[in-house]
Amino acid sequence: QVQFVESGGGLAQAGGSLRLSCAASGRTFTNYAMGWFRQAPGKEREFVAAINWNGGSTLFADSVKGRFTISRGNAKNTVYLQMNSLKPEDTAVYYCAARYGAAGSSIREYDYWGQGTQVTVSS
Repeated sequence: QVQFVESGGGLAQAGGSLRLSCAASGRTFTNYAMGWFRQAPGKEREFVAAINWNGGSTLFADSVKGRFTISRGNAKNTVYLQMNSLKPEDTAVYYCAARYGAAGSSIREYDYWGQGTQVTVSS
């Protein structure tokens, strides 16, 4: 059974930083891209960032480019999202996800999902 353990969410002030972690288990994630999505209250879930299997390719939503970075751990089943220069509009539940193949931004392409971690940014 595939499981994702997400951590690192919490409360931050505008301009501050948070680092999200996601550890996946239950299968081998060779050739799986991993990504982060977020969903704010009353809004649809949206793409944030993704990274391919070996970390050589990344994608970012325009809204977070230059502020967020994504990386994978050496074991490849862990993914991190470093969030800097946080804004109140970054407030959302952040979800980790995995898909076979290249990094992508479409929710429909992702096969496995975590339960989410809350990020709240105060002004």
